[in-house]
Amino acid sequence: MKLALVSMSALALITAPAAFGWGSTGHELVSGCAIDGLSKDVPAFLRAKGVRDEIALLGREPDRWKNAGRAHDYERDPGHYINIGDDGLAARIYSLDDLPVARSDFEMAYRLMNIRPPVPGYLPYSIIDGYQQIVKDFAYWRADRIAAKNAKTAEDRAWFAADMKLREMLTIRDIGVWTHYVGDGSQPLHVSEHHDGWSKYPDPMTYPPAGLGAEITGIHSYFEGPFVRKNVTADMVRAKMPAYADCKCGIEKRVPEYLKKTLGYVTPFYVMMQAGGFRDSTAEAKSFTVDRIAAGAAEARDMIEDAWKASANSTVGWPTINVADIESGKVILTRASFGAD
Repeated sequence: MKLALVSMSALALITAPAAFGWGSTGHELVSGCAIDGLSKDVPAFLRAKGVRDEIALLGREPDRWKNAGRAHDYERDPGHYINIGDDGLAARIYSLDDLPVARSDFEMAYRLMNIRPPVPGYLPYSIIDGYQQIVKDFAYWRADRIAAKNAKTAEDRAWFAADMKLREMLTIRDIGVWTHYVGDGSQPLHVSEHHDGWSKYPDPMTYPPAGLGAEITGIHSYFEGPFVRKNVTADMVRAKMPAYADCKCGIEKRVPEYLKKTLGYVTPFYVMMQAGGFRDSTAEAKSFTVDRIAAGAAEARDMIEDAWKASANSTVGWPTINVADIESGKVILTRASFGAD
């Protein structure tokens, strides 16, 4: 059993990163460029004038929540990262390939070892949970759109039309906030125990490295903040975004695969850092950073596209009603369909 192999003394040494995700500029780039890349298949309200900039700004929102209070911060701050060690495990228990379905089960394993959040962070669940919310948002929007046209009474049609507008507002908000966590997942220092240096680990890397410079006191904050602001533009990111990719898998599979790819960039990041790439803003360092932000933007774009497709087979209301039955005309909604008293 995995838990029996865990060393409590070793776990006590694992700490949480001090910074969150990309800086404001980086998150705006991830969130905004994700919307720039959407196809015409998704609802037009996501491409309406001004919405792109709203979502880009909302992409910064989870970092603005910091220091709201102990209960708030204790619950939300670990959602920005997952600390994977050199053994491929998060705090010596779970790999990205064998995460339990529920975050509660994930955290229970650590609590049984007397390890409480923020160790080791739960970024995969932030992304999965947010994606599933967006699927549900789209499902209700689909239902509202049909019912606003074919509900049997004028009163019900007006109600569904108003509910659709409210759902659009909620969806914009949910997508904006959620893209923040997808962006965190493209930042190599947010998926590794080596989140701000490597000095405490048995590795030839040292920190602070000679190639960074004494004037820069933290590589994590410098890389995701000032370096991005000085060297990355939206045009650069859009140019590096790959075409839409359908992983032909569920979200519980897609997210770990995404984070594993990001994990593969941790060592190259430190090699480049020691060589002075980020200090000197070399072409290689700039390209590396643009690629990482573009990867986050492309992943967010692809997941939004997937969420829209998945919503066609989702359900709404209680008792639940299949969206496909609403869109086919098999079921005609009433206000009570969304929850009778």
